[in-house]
Amino acid sequence: MQTSPRRRLATVGALAATSLMLCAGPAFAHVGVDPEEAEQGGYSVVNFKVPNERDDAATTKVEVSLPTDHPLSSVMPQPVPGWDVKITKSELDKPIEVHGEKITEAVTKVTWSGGKIKPGEFQQFPVSMGQLPEDADQFVFKALQTYDDKQVVRWIEEPKEGQPEPESPAPVLKLTPATGDAHGNGADSKDDDGKNAGDGAEKTSTDTGSAAAGSAEDGGSDSTARVLGAIGIVIGVAGVAFGVLAGRRRTP
Repeated sequence: MQTSPRRRLATVGALAATSLMLCAGPAFAHVGVDPEEAEQGGYSVVNFKVPNERDDAATTKVEVSLPTDHPLSSVMPQPVPGWDVKITKSELDKPIEVHGEKITEAVTKVTWSGGKIKPGEFQQFPVSMGQLPEDADQFVFKALQTYDDKQVVRWIEEPKEGQPEPESPAPVLKLTPATGDAHGNGADSKDDDGKNAGDGAEKTSTDTGSAAAGSAEDGGSDSTARVLGAIGIVIGVAGVAFGVLAGRRRTP
């Protein structure tokens, strides 16, 4: 039996698609961060996603280096079952001030070891960090992934916008402008009309109380309507039953 041209074309297309997927697969098997964005000047929990890109070895150690040009005042890794975590701190060339406190050293590396990421699996390593820089649009980490056969994969190449992704890209956290007012307004602050912000807060509280009272009244009206509706349904059912019984009585 001869194979039809349509079937041969479908077979060739399937083989080509499979080959493309196999070739493209390794490009996505690198260390990354989740989420990929955070707000400038804020705090964020960053998950370092580490996939095992090999089928003949397991990952046994992960090292993530933090940028030293923008030191963070707070770095707290979340415990990961089966893994030991080590924090490395270094003296800063120039102390930084956070919330009125002078910081002379900062975390420069976090290392996880003792566990295993088996072939075909990945592991997330969450880290709470901040205060993220306000004068940068990205935060580039450098990661080292060690396998149980002593091979070390260095994810340290910084991706460049408009250029192809490097062979071993470093994890990058994009920083976006803050959307909220991080400082808030005090009771003595003034609005555009020169009035105290506290007056507006008091008015808001009063309006909220009025709205709550209105909601309570509406709730009472709704309850009454439900009761009356239920009574109407009961009366209707009783009427239907009475009609059925009356019809049966008139039937010879």
